[in-house]
Amino acid sequence: MELSEIASVSGKGGLYKVLAPTKAGVILESLDETKSRIVASASNRISLLHEISIYTRTKEGTTPLQAVLRKIKKDFDNDLGVDANSDANELKAFMKSVLPEYDEDRVYVSDLKKLVKWYGVISQYAPEVLAEESAKAKD
Repeated sequence: MELSEIASVSGKGGLYKVLAPTKAGVILESLDETKSRIVASASNRISLLHEISIYTRTKEGTTPLQAVLRKIKKDFDNDLGVDANSDANELKAFMKSVLPEYDEDRVYVSDLKKLVKWYGVISQYAPEVLAEESAKAKD
């Protein structure tokens, strides 16, 4: 699986694998153990994870989510030291250690909570997404 096959639906918790398009939208399957399926229509706000970036104070202005997730994997693996219920200052310190140049004014604590949740789901149900490019090239 690749990050381009994983979506977030506004108003619904969790992450979804994109299965197939329909005339009215797209069929999604939850990445958790329930494997529940939904049909998301045009009225749902769907975000494909490969299109998401984290705001930074660099010249580029953003860093792709995939790069941030891989850095978390490299630096912390499965022991992040924080979770989605952690204190705001702990989450900010965690993000600062992962991406020191992240824009604290434009990346909210709610975004950091979502990042931590998403990392947990992806590391459990789609760990291949976190593999480095060089490792994928060997396969």
